[in-house]
Amino acid sequence: MRLGTVAAVAATAVIGAGAAAVAVGRYAGDIALKPSPDHPLPGDPRLTVHSATDERITLTRSLASLRPGTYGLTGAGCHAVVGPVVRDTPHAADAVVRRLERVTHGILTPGARMRLTPQVYIGNPRDALGIDCADVDIPGELGALPAWFVPGVRDTWVITTHGLGTTREHPMVIMPFLRRHRLPVLDLAHRNDVGAPQTADGFHHLGDAEWRDLDAAIRYAIRYGARDVILHGWSTGATMALRAATHSALRARISGLVLDSPVLDRHATVRALAAARGVPRALLPLVVRAAEGATGLPVDRPADAADPAALTVPTLLFHGPDDILAPWEASRAFAARRTELITLRPVPHAPHAAMWNADPAGYEEALRRFLIPLM
Repeated sequence: MRLGTVAAVAATAVIGAGAAAVAVGRYAGDIALKPSPDHPLPGDPRLTVHSATDERITLTRSLASLRPGTYGLTGAGCHAVVGPVVRDTPHAADAVVRRLERVTHGILTPGARMRLTPQVYIGNPRDALGIDCADVDIPGELGALPAWFVPGVRDTWVITTHGLGTTREHPMVIMPFLRRHRLPVLDLAHRNDVGAPQTADGFHHLGDAEWRDLDAAIRYAIRYGARDVILHGWSTGATMALRAATHSALRARISGLVLDSPVLDRHATVRALAAARGVPRALLPLVVRAAEGATGLPVDRPADAADPAALTVPTLLFHGPDDILAPWEASRAFAARRTELITLRPVPHAPHAAMWNADPAGYEEALRRFLIPLM
């Protein structure tokens, strides 16, 4: 074969491989930007049920099943709630025994594959918690956004926003606490949630577009009697709250922020989401570029996610060093820039957006102290 022919074949192979890599990067980027409750997040391995009684459940031993606190346990056709690890019950060396709080639906059969989730309750506040609520539609820029409204006597409302891999059922973990303090709650579903308007691309923009749905919820709250609002968000819901606090035309009516595991380093989050869906490590840089191209987000400039210098309201930030989806270091750096406004509460041994789950009593006590001056 002549030298020119060899060079042409080699060039074609290189170009073909490069095009294939770009196509794979785009496909993987699509996967990373379409997280859902049906897909486990990083650090959420499948656990096997060894046995279950009315009060105890035995699961595969792992770092996940050893986590302290209270979690949902979900699998095909089944949802349960598990409490702390029980250490005084005999069990096999490869197993962990936890308290079984309740089985919401389905049957816990030996061999069932389940995973822990911070989403403890399913259904609506009335059915899951016995808390009166109303189904409301919030006018948003893409259409009506469904929400639950839990009434209260105060004129400060709490607006809750869930994040990656969960639904508006997730914020129900704090509803009993907020009800005891007589605070009205507006629990929002945002774009691309089930029952909410869908975007043309179907992508999650990590709070950068979704915050406008939260802005619509603020307008709704003010229209229906709120003097001011406190925004409480988890994961990208926390990023949405930060965006609203610095970009909303009604930001003067926001009196406080509660941020649980905010997504501040988008680069790291996109990589982690892609890796959790099985994307090979070598393709992760392409995934980041594909995500940037698909959404317009400058994911390689993490600081663009939020600017602490623009904050004007007290902020309580829950996060922990075991979060592998939204790096703890970003929250530490964020809080350090505004120590006069931001209170950082570290929560060890908690996965992403599960700070309440790991320490419900400590979480609610910190929340109580933060909210009292704002009520």
